[in-house]
Amino acid sequence: MNAAHSAAPTTDDQPEPLWRPGPDRIGGARLTRFQAWAAERFGAPAAVPGDAAASYAALHRWSVGELAAFWQAVTEWFDVRFATPWETVLADPAMPGARWFPGATLNYAEHALRAGEDPARAGTPALLHVDESHEPAPVTWAELRRRVGSLAAELRRLGVRPGDRVSGYLPNTPHAAVALLATAAVGGVWTSCAPDFGARSVLDRFQQVEPVVLFTVDGYRYGGKEHDRTGTVAELRRGLPSLRAVVHIPLLGTPAPEGALEWDALTAADAEPVFDPVPFDHPLWVLYSSGTTGLPKAIVQSQGGILVEHLKQLGLHCDLGPGDRFFWYTSTGWMMWNFLVSGLLTGTTVVLYDGSPGHPDTAAQWRVAERTGATLYGTSAAYVMACRKAGVHPGRDFDLSSVRCVATTGSPLPPDGFRWIHDEVAEDMWIASVSGGTDVCSCFAGAVPTLPVHVGELQAPCLGTDLQAWDPQGRPLVDEVGELVVTNPMPSMPIRFWNDPDGTRYRESYFEMFPGVWRHGDWTTLTSRGTVVIHGRSDSTLNRQGVRMGSADIYEVVERLPEIRESLVIGVEQPDGGYWMPLFVHLAEGAALDDALRDRVKRAIREHLSPRHVPDEIIEVKGVPHTLTGKRLEVPVKRLLQGTELDKAVNPGSVDDVGLLRFYERLARERLTA
Repeated sequence: MNAAHSAAPTTDDQPEPLWRPGPDRIGGARLTRFQAWAAERFGAPAAVPGDAAASYAALHRWSVGELAAFWQAVTEWFDVRFATPWETVLADPAMPGARWFPGATLNYAEHALRAGEDPARAGTPALLHVDESHEPAPVTWAELRRRVGSLAAELRRLGVRPGDRVSGYLPNTPHAAVALLATAAVGGVWTSCAPDFGARSVLDRFQQVEPVVLFTVDGYRYGGKEHDRTGTVAELRRGLPSLRAVVHIPLLGTPAPEGALEWDALTAADAEPVFDPVPFDHPLWVLYSSGTTGLPKAIVQSQGGILVEHLKQLGLHCDLGPGDRFFWYTSTGWMMWNFLVSGLLTGTTVVLYDGSPGHPDTAAQWRVAERTGATLYGTSAAYVMACRKAGVHPGRDFDLSSVRCVATTGSPLPPDGFRWIHDEVAEDMWIASVSGGTDVCSCFAGAVPTLPVHVGELQAPCLGTDLQAWDPQGRPLVDEVGELVVTNPMPSMPIRFWNDPDGTRYRESYFEMFPGVWRHGDWTTLTSRGTVVIHGRSDSTLNRQGVRMGSADIYEVVERLPEIRESLVIGVEQPDGGYWMPLFVHLAEGAALDDALRDRVKRAIREHLSPRHVPDEIIEVKGVPHTLTGKRLEVPVKRLLQGTELDKAVNPGSVDDVGLLRFYERLARERLTA
C-alpha cells in the first residue's frame, strides 16, 4: 500500500494548497466530533477555533504521546463490544511483542455485522456487488447476516475450531466476504489469494499455514473473457494435504468436482450468526508480503488489533459511517480487499467490483462509482494516470455528485495526477493519497478530512502512529529524505509471522536496522508543515499496482527454463510516477534471447505467478552481480538504474565482479538521455 509521491515545487514555505475543506465539511467530520468528545472525556487537546491544521497537529501529538488514553478513547467512541473486559490498554509497549488489551475477548465479525441488528437498516444494502456488466446487485444487511450465520454453522459442523486456517481462492465477490466473516465468527484464521494467481504462487502461501478448508471458484471473468481455473484448483487440492473440506462456487456454472461441497447448500439455512468471543490478540487473518529471498512472509494480524485500527482509520480518517458507500478497486490477493471489507465495521455499504479496471473502456471504474453512488472511491495511482493519458473526462461524462473523496494508493501518484483529479473530476474534491502496508493492513499517513491537500503530498501522519524520517544513525529528520520509521506500536502490527517460532524473521524484517523501532522500507520526507512525502521502496521488494512480490518468486519460475542460467529482476520507481520493471537474464551457453524465449518467460510468469508481474523488458546481460557471499545485488542495481553513481550505490570491495555493474550504470545513462 505504498504510494510514492514527488513534492510539489514551491516558492515559499507555505505553498497554496490544491484544495481546502470548507467549514461545513470540517464541522461535520467525525474526526472533529471525536476530538471534542475526547477533549471532554480523556483530556485530549481541544480544537483550535478556525485552525484545522493546528487542531489536528495537537490531536496527533496527544494520540502518540498518550497512547493508552487514545486507544481507549477509540474503543469507547466506536462502542467496541468486549465479551470480557480488558485489564489494561497496553501491557507492554515494546516492539516487537506489544501486548494490547490483555484479558479482553471480542469478535471482529460481530462488529462487521452489527448494523444489521437495527431493524431500520436490515433491508438496506450491506454489500453492492458489481461485475463487468456494471449493474449493482445488493446484498442486504439481513441477508449478509443470514449467509454468514449459515456458513459459520456449517464450518463448525465441519470441525473448524478457533485457530484453524480457512483459505479462499476467490475473486472479489460477496462469497469471499461471507467466507471471511464466517471464518472470523468461529474464531478461524482467514487467508486468501486472487484466482489470477498461479498454483505455485498460491501453494507457496497456503502451504505455510496448512488450511483445513478451501473455498474455490471454477473460474472468473475478466476483460470480457472467462478464465477456467478447474485445473489449478485440482493442483491446489493435491498440494494441500491438510484440507478436510473443499467448497465449490460455480461462477462459470460447472458442476462441483468429486468430493467438493456446494456453496449454495452451505449458505441456505435461515440462521442467526453465532460469534465465538476470542482473545484480543487471537489471529484474524494471514496476509502475505514477499521479501527478496525465500517464501512470502505469512503475516498474522489479530481480531482486536485490526478491529480498533480499522475503526480508527475508516471511521475517523476516511470519515465513513452509515449512509456512505465505500468502493475501492482491489482483488482478494491485496490487503486493500481486507481493508475494504472492514468498511462494514462503520455501518458503511461496501462496493465489491469483480472485473477488469478498464473493461469495456478505460473509464470503467468511474462508471462503477456513478452507478453505486460511491461516496469514497479508492483506486490505484496507475489507473488515474491511465485515465489522464486516455483523455477520460469523469466529471463531464458521469454523475459523480455522491463522491466526496477520491483516494489512491499502491503506486506513485505524481503531481499531475493530483491536478487531473482536481480538474477532471471535481474542483471541490478531497484527494486522499495514502501510504501504509500489508504489514499493518492500514495506513501510516494519508487521509485527514479536516486538512488541506497539497499537490504531491499526503495530508498528515495518522492518529496513533508516531511516523518519523530517520537518518542512518537514527536521528529524526524534517524536510529531508530519511527511512520511514514508526516509533510506537500500532494494534494492527503483526502478532507474529506464521512458521517463525522464535520471531527471527519478524525481527529481521522490521527491527534489524533500528532495534525496537519499526523500519518499513520506504524513503519518506516529513515536512515542517506536517505533510508527508513518500519516495518509494528503500529495499528491493517488487511493488506493482499495490501487489508486492518477492524477486525470489520470479527467479524460481524464470530459472526453470533451461535457456536461463540466472536472472535479476528490479522494480524502479520513476520520476514521472511510472514503475519500470526490467528482467535481466544471463543465458545458458548456446541460447539466444529471441522473441520466442521472451514469450516463454512472460508466459511462465503470467501462468505460475501473476499477470501483474510480467516484466516490462527482458534484457540479456553477461552475468548477474553478487556479493562475495553469493547474494544477488538487487538494491545496488536498483540504485544504479535510478541514476546513483556506482561508488555511492555499492561498496566495490563487497562485489564478486564490479565490472558487471558498469552495464547498469551505462543503461541508466542511456535511458536518461533517450
